[in-house]
Amino acid sequence: MVHLHEMPEGPRNLIVDQDLPKYPETKCKSGPKLEDRRIAIVTTAGLHRRKDKHFSPGKAEYRIIPSNTDMEDLIMSHISTNFDRTGFYKDVNVVLPHDRLVELVKRGEVGQEADFHYSFMGATPPRALEPAAKELVGVLKDDNVTGVIFSPV
Repeated sequence: MVHLHEMPEGPRNLIVDQDLPKYPETKCKSGPKLEDRRIAIVTTAGLHRRKDKHFSPGKAEYRIIPSNTDMEDLIMSHISTNFDRTGFYKDVNVVLPHDRLVELVKRGEVGQEADFHYSFMGATPPRALEPAAKELVGVLKDDNVTGVIFSPV
């Protein structure tokens, strides 16, 4: 990933000058022990299965990745020209740590893997993402997910 000080002035200013939402402070809520949790992964790497619709600029949407997906079937349609895809090409776990989650479940350190994981396209303005993120919270609750691994890319 490129460092901010290495970017040309125009793209750097777009990032620095973003109007980011302000959220009220909320207290953390305790929940089940990790070994009792059902965990999903949410990434911003713009991943999806080959047969799924590619991500488009300005569209604040997410893709569903079933947990039994062959990781070789995942492609990245992240639109950012500044996004370094090298890690993804070498090991998908860099952006979607699925194999690590499976290992934790097998060792009994995590209770259960959720049936589905989710990917957003990270080069989307935060305010535009908010409705889809709120929708996903409902989807996660309906699936009895009690913990999420966020993989911001």
